Amino acid sequence: MSTMSTDGGSDGAASAAPTPSRAGRNLPMAIGVGVGLGALIIASLLLYRPAFVVIIAAAVLASVWEMTGTLRRTRGIEISWLPVGIGSVVVIALAWPYGHQAQALGLAIAGLVCLLWRFPKGADGYLRDVSASVFLLVYLGLFASFATLLVQPHDGAQRVLTFLIVVVASDTGGYAAGALLGKHPMAPTISPKKSWEGFAGSAAAAMIGGALSVSLMLDHPWWQGVVIGAVLTVVAVIGDLAESLIKRDLGVKDMGDLLPGHGGVMDRLDSLLPSAVVSWALLHLFVPIG
Repeated sequence: MSTMSTDGGSDGAASAAPTPSRAGRNLPMAIGVGVGLGALIIASLLLYRPAFVVIIAAAVLASVWEMTGTLRRTRGIEISWLPVGIGSVVVIALAWPYGHQAQALGLAIAGLVCLLWRFPKGADGYLRDVSASVFLLVYLGLFASFATLLVQPHDGAQRVLTFLIVVVASDTGGYAAGALLGKHPMAPTISPKKSWEGFAGSAAAAMIGGALSVSLMLDHPWWQGVVIGAVLTVVAVIGDLAESLIKRDLGVKDMGDLLPGHGGVMDRLDSLLPSAVVSWALLHLFVPIG
């Protein structure tokens, strides 16, 4: 999700085609889709918080579908898609009433089912396929279930909004600083378009967003928001670079094409998934649930 980069622009496509941004995307389309998704999420948080859990589950199911097709096409890996999809949704949903017990038990049972599900295809590629399935259970189902834990308390809407504001601010600040000032590559062998200038812009924007969110919405000291913003900047970049490595390994530009201007759903969750885990931990530490 992080876009702190200084790309090389278009590749000479026909003038009738939409002009891509410096990140290589159709920027107006990307902004339109992003605003629409943001409005849907905010409405769910303000009107009926369980609807936010439904949105999370739907995004994870779409990501499982994307990854199943991408891994099969590029590496011949067969994901146990039904146990992964159902197991992820169950963990995400049951984290609301049962918390960590649902996370641990749901993940363990789904993992066991993945072992069994792969039996009919024999030994060839068994470890590869099961490992990939369990990885997706953790990466998608378990990580996303921490967003459920964020939204579950009485002030859950404010907690989720704080998490999202910090990550989006980091994303936006990184994009702006990277596009305007980026000169020094941050991880040239992983994601050549990312720069240290973009990282600095991400950190500054995230810390400002965190300070304002924590002080105004959660009524806690502003410095706690600064800490959250600084930590989430690092975590979001790690998540983004990790997915970049996965895509490089698979030889694909995007994980899918379900979101116009963005790529696949997985391409938007890369920094959000690990950030949800760390956001829950930091907010649980700084803003205890009363």
